[in-house]
Amino acid sequence: MITEDLLRISSNQGVSSVDSSHLSRLINDSVSDCANGSTDHSNSTVSDDAISKCTFTPGGRRYYVPISIDEACIPVVNKLFDSMEEGMEFYQAYGRLSGFNTRRSTEKTDDDANIVSKYVVCSRAGFNEKKLIVSNKKSSQVQRRRTVSNRCGCGAKIILRVVSGKTYRISTFVEEHNHDLVPKSGRQFMRVNRQMSIISRKFMFDAANVNIGVSKSHSFMKEQVGGYANVGATVRDFRNFSRDLKAYVGERDAQMIINKFKAKHASCESFYYAYDVDSEDHLTKLFWADAVARRNYELYGDAVSFDATFDTNMYNMVFCPFTGCPAMKQAIPISFAATDEFPATRHRLCMWHIMEKFPMKLGNYLCKETDFMEKMKKYIWSSTLEPAEFEKGWTSVLKEFKLEGNRWLWEMFAIRTSWIPAFFRDKPMFGLMRTTSRSESENNFFSQFHRQSDSLCEFYLRFGSAMDRQRYEYARLNQEDLSAIPSTVSKLFIEADAAQLYTRPIFYKIQQEILASCYDMRIQDIGPLVDGVKCYIMKDVLMKDKLFEVKVSQNHADCSCKKFVMCGILCRHAFCALNHFEVVKIPRLLVLNRWSRTAENRPSSSKLIGVSDDFRKMENVSLMVSNIWFSFQKSMNKAGVDVEKLSYVDKVVKQLNSDLGDGSGLTKKAHMEVMMGPQPTEDITIHAPNQCKNKGSGFKRFVSQREKAIKEGNKRARKCKICQSSVHDARTCPRKNDSNAGDAEKNKSSTEKNKSSTVDVTGEVEVDSGHED
Repeated sequence: MITEDLLRISSNQGVSSVDSSHLSRLINDSVSDCANGSTDHSNSTVSDDAISKCTFTPGGRRYYVPISIDEACIPVVNKLFDSMEEGMEFYQAYGRLSGFNTRRSTEKTDDDANIVSKYVVCSRAGFNEKKLIVSNKKSSQVQRRRTVSNRCGCGAKIILRVVSGKTYRISTFVEEHNHDLVPKSGRQFMRVNRQMSIISRKFMFDAANVNIGVSKSHSFMKEQVGGYANVGATVRDFRNFSRDLKAYVGERDAQMIINKFKAKHASCESFYYAYDVDSEDHLTKLFWADAVARRNYELYGDAVSFDATFDTNMYNMVFCPFTGCPAMKQAIPISFAATDEFPATRHRLCMWHIMEKFPMKLGNYLCKETDFMEKMKKYIWSSTLEPAEFEKGWTSVLKEFKLEGNRWLWEMFAIRTSWIPAFFRDKPMFGLMRTTSRSESENNFFSQFHRQSDSLCEFYLRFGSAMDRQRYEYARLNQEDLSAIPSTVSKLFIEADAAQLYTRPIFYKIQQEILASCYDMRIQDIGPLVDGVKCYIMKDVLMKDKLFEVKVSQNHADCSCKKFVMCGILCRHAFCALNHFEVVKIPRLLVLNRWSRTAENRPSSSKLIGVSDDFRKMENVSLMVSNIWFSFQKSMNKAGVDVEKLSYVDKVVKQLNSDLGDGSGLTKKAHMEVMMGPQPTEDITIHAPNQCKNKGSGFKRFVSQREKAIKEGNKRARKCKICQSSVHDARTCPRKNDSNAGDAEKNKSSTEKNKSSTVDVTGEVEVDSGHED
């Protein structure tokens, strides 16, 4: 009866976390103790699913002893160990199997500072004492924040004493605990089972390199190992290790990255880096290029896109990749002036961003309800117009729509040489860079690996992962190009030659030009042959009255549309003239290396020379680890879901672990050194960068009225709760007073009704004394 009443009371009080069977067992034990008068000192309780045996002392205290433990794993007095560490690990393993944590405690040393005895105790040994503050000769307890303590004065322990040399024996073993042991369902949260292994640390570190957060990496590892209990660590442990990695770098960030670059340069002379510091030796600028990047620049450096609007790191330093704002307008011509090898660079504004401003500056009606934009785009986007033709067309459109006095349009016209294609027709490859889409695409790619909270060392690791993926994709696409030839449409020999020369995406563009040369071109005039060169005047039917002049020979073609200069590929006019001139192969002078299928066959001056032994060792270790993982995964694939095969794999792995010995592997700090690089041993001469203030990054950007209007338009309209109007809310509703009066009348009648039916509830609960009804 007592059991039923107590269970009912606990249910009524909302104690849903109490295990009824556990509560029943405790009540039965108590009743049994009372009936026996606590005179039976050998009384103990053990259930079928118990993990420990509970024993009562003459004083009524309970002690718990682990059960169902393999005898070989239970400590015994006089058991010998080859080292003190081996003895402590043995007791720790015993605690893991039993359900308690261990910790190192008191040790005694001899006159030579050698450890002669070592106490290893249960983690719940001792008590947490409150600190006292003595003020005016009076003691008062310190107010501590709300916390919990698992210390309960447990006396379970072993004492290791030295025998001779490094041999230790168990001199004392106390098995009894004064607290219940951790059940199997909770052992995954024990500290002894939450030590991040080398595998889990490496997994979390590799996941962070591809911008996978701590929580997701923990969940993903759970899926791989078959459950949270097999991960060996909690999300907090993963997060703490990430914190420890940042702390490991700390203020040594800049020095460590420079030391890493020095080591890379010593390993490979083709690796180049440069940096700059301020007057206080804080890093301000950093540049690097490995051998592959320098090789790529040598092969494809005829056109380079430079963008300084990408995201920043924890120091607000801007990452500026060379990916082929007004502040760049002054820096670019100075930094990339003309040389004997390369032409001078030019700063260019993004056409797309300027065109997006037309509706905002001129109004939606003009831009969307009239043909103003259609006529304007004909002159803005055209790459076949000369500057004078553009200026004439621009002026005519403004005059037609009476916009001669619009200030913004004339401001855009004043800077026309920075964004109109007509002014870039004689600049190599500028036709590919009308907008910032290429840079934005590259920025979006890097953002998949990078976070603003990254340090320099972390950013470089993420950058390495990004480049690995990019170069992997490049190798895949290159192999696809070399393993197959795209189909041709026409029977022209020049199209078949193009299929052999160009990469697949570029060939499809060339193919369109070749087909257009057959169907859309009309030859108007053919000049005489002079020094092997013939001049053609032809009309493009898609461009009305526009005429083009093409000069061709067996080895060259030059068209007045200047498509080859701007984009690096031949135009339809040139193909028409070459076909008429009976040229069956594309002149090799007109095939840029960047579009060639065999671009990498060119000789290069960038070679991996001077590779150190340490670098080779690192590469060999990395290769071996990859091969071992591949072999293990192959074995698991062969085993599949066959229980017998999986049992065999498990047996072999356990035997392998036994053969490898009890080595604990890398320490936490040593493993962090492998992942992040060694900490500088000398004084730090290059300090971490100060917080930078860069235009366009690290601060809120200006939001236009148009963007604000779009954002407000996407919001769900608020409605008044009283009358459902979208003009006002409940605070300013004109019907608010009427509503309040009605609510007051309802509350009044409800109160009177409650007074007539009030019930006095004291909250007391009677407990039956044990008699049945």
